[in-house]
Amino acid sequence: MILNYKASIKDKLALVKSFSPPKVSNAAQLLGSFYLSRIIKKPVHWGMPASVAIEPTTSCNLRCPECPSGLRSFTRPTGMLDLNFFNKILAEIHLYVAYLIFYFQGEPFLHPQFLEMISSANQRGIYTATSTNAHHLKSEVARKTVESGLKRLIISIDGATQNVYEKYRVGGQLNKVLEGTRNIVEWKRKLRSYSPYLIFQFLVLQHNEHQIQEVLKLAKKIGVDEVRLKTAQVYDFEHGNPLIPLNEKFSRYSKISEGSYVVKNKLLNRCWKLWHSCVITWDGRVVPCCFDKDAHHIMGNLNKTCFRDIWRSEFYKSFREKVFQSRSKIDICSNCSVGANVWGSA
Repeated sequence: MILNYKASIKDKLALVKSFSPPKVSNAAQLLGSFYLSRIIKKPVHWGMPASVAIEPTTSCNLRCPECPSGLRSFTRPTGMLDLNFFNKILAEIHLYVAYLIFYFQGEPFLHPQFLEMISSANQRGIYTATSTNAHHLKSEVARKTVESGLKRLIISIDGATQNVYEKYRVGGQLNKVLEGTRNIVEWKRKLRSYSPYLIFQFLVLQHNEHQIQEVLKLAKKIGVDEVRLKTAQVYDFEHGNPLIPLNEKFSRYSKISEGSYVVKNKLLNRCWKLWHSCVITWDGRVVPCCFDKDAHHIMGNLNKTCFRDIWRSEFYKSFREKVFQSRSKIDICSNCSVGANVWGSA
């Protein structure tokens, strides 16, 4: 729900501005090849990604129960993105990437050079975004965040009271989230900056679905620009899960019998994400999308190969072909929420 339409328009204009003529041409190639693939039912791919997610760190201060970072359950290496390595990646991808989100797993603001990365991408004319639990947005950090040129800041707020918030955001403090949000709003005002566009993201769960209106009121009071309701990915959903909302409108899953659930998504044999975006882990592994949290489907490693060669590789092509043949058989696709959210994206 958009609360500040003027800010929303400015945010959209900033995104449009990030598309230089070469990037517009690249986006047209991506879109054209995707729709051609749908028509001929065979993957044809032109262009380079217009959107990339990069992981600053796997570290996190919270212990959310459905998150590998929170559970400390990764099977892949954990760590922090090296600044020089990031600049090397940026030097290549800035030619075609218009949207760069600094988030995959972990809490980005735990990286000591995180805002330097934002500034570097911003100077390259790339629209930058990140997602945070907002526990580290002290006044000075908030000031530097606004000054970095960050265009979009998504703040996770999964409850309007501490007792509800902490049921999922284990170890978290709602007062710190609200304080951090107010700090951003205050520094935007002081620096006369429209950015970052500020979003409250509310993960709708059974224990908090009754607080949606309270969060909307809270957002309006503080000066947040938008509130997004996000459906929750639950790993063990087939026989029900106490996290699944009672109101099916806010769930990724449908109840088909007493105690039995299925994913709402019909999992059609195609995926736009594989055409226009990808994810880069902190240590340079390229994976197809944000649902591959443990990096089981590695398309290539940027420590060994340049991005263009990975994106154009036969291995990546083969993975796109598998999606067109039988997407439901690919593990990271089986619990995919694309098309199953209420407001906002996965």
